[in-house]
Amino acid sequence: MDVVVEVENVSKAFDSNVVLEDLSLKIEEGENVTIFGRSGTGKSVLLKCIVGLLEPDIGDIKFYGHSVLNKPINELNEMRKEIGFLFQSAALYDSMTVRENLEFPLRRIFNFSDEEINQKVVTVLEQVGLEKAIDEMPASLSGGMKKRIGLARTIITKPKLILYDEPTTGLDPITTKEISLLITTLQKELKTTSIVVTHDILCARIVSDRAVVLKDGKLRFEGEIENLLKSDDIFLRNFFSDQIIEENRSNNG
Repeated sequence: MDVVVEVENVSKAFDSNVVLEDLSLKIEEGENVTIFGRSGTGKSVLLKCIVGLLEPDIGDIKFYGHSVLNKPINELNEMRKEIGFLFQSAALYDSMTVRENLEFPLRRIFNFSDEEINQKVVTVLEQVGLEKAIDEMPASLSGGMKKRIGLARTIITKPKLILYDEPTTGLDPITTKEISLLITTLQKELKTTSIVVTHDILCARIVSDRAVVLKDGKLRFEGEIENLLKSDDIFLRNFFSDQIIEENRSNNG
């Protein structure tokens, strides 16, 4: 299979704070890869480097074999058409209706007719099960609905790669399962590749083909999520025990 993303010996620091150090990672076409790590280990920074919002201090990042670094803005924007980014907060525009939020990337990036845009909006809302919310304002939506609309906006451009930054944060277990299952369903339907940054073990169990764990900015462990959860490694046992405790606390709260 083609390598969609190749991270080669990447390091990134903010002043004296090193968040990524000599990190190398390959993501193959069609994979769902989950990234774990303690806060401050560079997970979200890595996603921003992949999409060109940040540049590493050292190393290279390639998308389908082409470096994303030092590109002219027009070339970078062309590459970004192939990449969807679901932010932790869903990042909907509060002053726009659901329809207008979904239309926004199509009008900004592509040259579709009004009829084509309307059809794409209707289709993508059907895919996430929220076609009746088309004229709602974000303030009237639940947290789970906002996540679905954010996901709809991410996939409406039919990207080859989707980056998820904590897609289930703040959601109850039932909604977390629904969003996670939706991610896997859409990945199969659209034949996309996904990188999912999460602390949510339930989400990871549902979406992961492979999981990686960052420690001190480096890739320290990788494999199937169930194997990592059962590992005898002290760091992994402590790390995942902390996640399960926090998950149970949130669920019971």
